[in-house]
Amino acid sequence: MRKFLVLILFLPFYVFTANAQKSMELTSPNGEIKLQINLSERIYYNIWCNNELLLENCHLQLVLQDEVLGKQPKLSKTKREKISELINPYVPLKFSTVKNEYNKLLLSFKGGYSVEFRAFDEGVAYRFITDKSGEVFVKSEDFFIRFPNNYLAHIQQPYSFKTAYEEAYSHIETKSFANQERNMCTLPVLLDTKKGYKMLISESDLSDYPCMFLKGSSDNGMYSIFPKVPLKFGEDGDRSLKILEEADYIAKTIGKRSYPWRYFVLTKDDKQLVENTMTLKLASPNEIKNPQWIIPGQVSWEWWNDASPYGPDVNFVSGYNLETYKYYIDFASKFGMEYILMDEGWAETTRDPYTPNPKVDVHEIIRYGKEKNVGILLWLTWLAVENNFDLFKTFAEWGVKGVKIDFMDRSDQWMVNYYERVAKEAAKYNLLVNFHGSFKPAGLEYKYPNVISYEGVRGLEQGGGCFPHNTIFLPFIRNAVGPMDFTPGAMINMQPDVYSAQRPNNAGIGTRVNQMAMFVLFESGLQMLADNPTMYYRNYECTEFITQVPTTWDETVVLDAKLGEYLIVAKRKGEKWFIGAMTGVGDERTFEITLDFLKNKDSYHMVSFEDGINAGRQAMDYRRKESVIKPGEKLSIKIARNGGWAAVLE
Repeated sequence: MRKFLVLILFLPFYVFTANAQKSMELTSPNGEIKLQINLSERIYYNIWCNNELLLENCHLQLVLQDEVLGKQPKLSKTKREKISELINPYVPLKFSTVKNEYNKLLLSFKGGYSVEFRAFDEGVAYRFITDKSGEVFVKSEDFFIRFPNNYLAHIQQPYSFKTAYEEAYSHIETKSFANQERNMCTLPVLLDTKKGYKMLISESDLSDYPCMFLKGSSDNGMYSIFPKVPLKFGEDGDRSLKILEEADYIAKTIGKRSYPWRYFVLTKDDKQLVENTMTLKLASPNEIKNPQWIIPGQVSWEWWNDASPYGPDVNFVSGYNLETYKYYIDFASKFGMEYILMDEGWAETTRDPYTPNPKVDVHEIIRYGKEKNVGILLWLTWLAVENNFDLFKTFAEWGVKGVKIDFMDRSDQWMVNYYERVAKEAAKYNLLVNFHGSFKPAGLEYKYPNVISYEGVRGLEQGGGCFPHNTIFLPFIRNAVGPMDFTPGAMINMQPDVYSAQRPNNAGIGTRVNQMAMFVLFESGLQMLADNPTMYYRNYECTEFITQVPTTWDETVVLDAKLGEYLIVAKRKGEKWFIGAMTGVGDERTFEITLDFLKNKDSYHMVSFEDGINAGRQAMDYRRKESVIKPGEKLSIKIARNGGWAAVLE
């Protein structure tokens, strides 16, 4: 990621005696968002949007082993700045250039700590900064927010800190959250004020520190909880370790550092949730000096369809073997896909990443892939990686292009550090990393852009648990904070009331075009094609469309959006535009969109896919159309229940 400074205006320092100034304000560049900070026995803040109070009497503290930062704070000085810069992320999931403009307020307190606030047009953020000698033990962090009214929270509720972030969304009023059996939730959290405003809460620049979770408070608020540092592990199979002993602190870290950003995307327009770039704006800059080897792309994946190609051109027994993987490589090569993924089964055991399954012959597959210009990605458990950390060097020598690492299911400080150790070591050997069984993105993917995607989502892998009325929330919540490996692409499609499928003939719930639109709508540096090559060959025109959809973008324009109901997005790569639309609830709907985002040509040739007349019952029904359209033209699109619409314009 390259940051080019366009304008920095330094305002003079103001020095104060302890708490001489009790209240301060920070506004967004456009003046619509106001953050008020009040200093008393704690550091309090309130947040307004256009004079609408969204959060009130919120407070923050950092509890160290021998002191509480933010308790009876004694202000020593303040510093204000206005920043305007351009960011060019190396793996651009929304925009190839992002304008990062904000107003900054740095409050320095006696005792060797500061709190930095930033106000953007799209939201606000804050973080602690400490200036302590040696190491510090963080006992807890106090993130407390209070709601002036009863909000509706859209959240994932795990039973404990052991989670892969794959729970379906719950939709709970904030006044009742504290009384829930599962009174905790992961980030990101989306809050609906019921007065038009939405608030997306997450974190960025997460490093050497645990992920934050939230609980409901009895006074209509939420507060932070964190997993403790694990001290002692025991065996728990070949995919994980059991935590036998925990510390009484959440982090042991260096005393001179900044802590993760806590941020709030604030908007009255659901479109802006999808378009927001707050995780990027708050992330550490790219640390990979020569990242040209990082190549995003599409991946043919064998696990979901159980490595089961068949038909007149398959003259071998299909399965996890050499002939089958060569078939996947041929498929990927034919459609210009960058990679295939070899999931569990390529190695003789999951514990030993150095001994390939003799039926598979990984070395021959890598050689054949190179001949066909298709890279090979290998699946591993996180424990196999941890116990064999020199495998990155070995895999690079073999010619492997990247790894998919699975089953972390934890987000304590040790595991967060594991992610960064993996990213850094993999980057040394030019290897991509795709984390599965993972927590949500929180900035590491910009610091090390070889971290090309994360799962941490209730995706197609969930089978009958992956239903459209949950999936429609993903672009507004989970995918809104970073890349998401949903693994779309089902060519067997069923409506939820008739769904029944399992490997090798897995199906997706929703229409065919709903699945096709996901390739445009969902952001991921690696985009899986989950289904069987046989099914893609049989649905050739659908596959032709899917495999030309880019995985990185120059521009994103949300045309229409309503949280939990529908989304229509246009995305540009070079001179070519793609449009994707999907619904998740209700019956057939018709939308009218205006093509005013088209500016560079007098007319465009459009190939579109729409739900067929019977798609409401027979979800595989679709129609392909070709037409010529002009900039500014209005377009009417019809979408079946749980349906979609997709097009390419060039």
